[in-house]
Amino acid sequence: MITIIAAIAENNALGKNNQLIWHLPADLKRFKKTTLNHCVIMGRKTFESLGKPLPNRTNTLITHDKNYKAEGCIVVNSLKEALQLAMKEDENPFILGGAEIYKQAMPFADKLDLTFVHHKFDADVFFPEIDKKIWKETSREDFKADEKNKYNYSFVTFERL
Repeated sequence: MITIIAAIAENNALGKNNQLIWHLPADLKRFKKTTLNHCVIMGRKTFESLGKPLPNRTNTLITHDKNYKAEGCIVVNSLKEALQLAMKEDENPFILGGAEIYKQAMPFADKLDLTFVHHKFDADVFFPEIDKKIWKETSREDFKADEKNKYNYSFVTFERL
């Protein structure tokens, strides 16, 4: 099973200037718990925005730069190559983004594990549209903003029909 995991705003916003636009500790905690001990696949820009490999995960990053090196990471040059390597090691690798990697991965994904941030943000990268003819919502948990999480949000899972 290949899972895309992302936090997206109402307008499908993902980020701006290679950074997240919001801070939701509940989402970060869920992301860590969900991806721990799994293979995670991301683009070079997403990796560079993190600044280091995610601990206790096999970090695979995709770049067109054949000479790119990242300590603690497997570097590949295509999503196909990343998925082939990950599937040898993990029956459920996670695609972490960014926008271009999400777009490429949508046809291969079996599941979308999303956090919807109930707010519109100014952004320069966006999550692909979720085609309801292909994806069925299978679970949802809604949460109100609180002292730690500034925005209302929902954890939503979609599975391919």
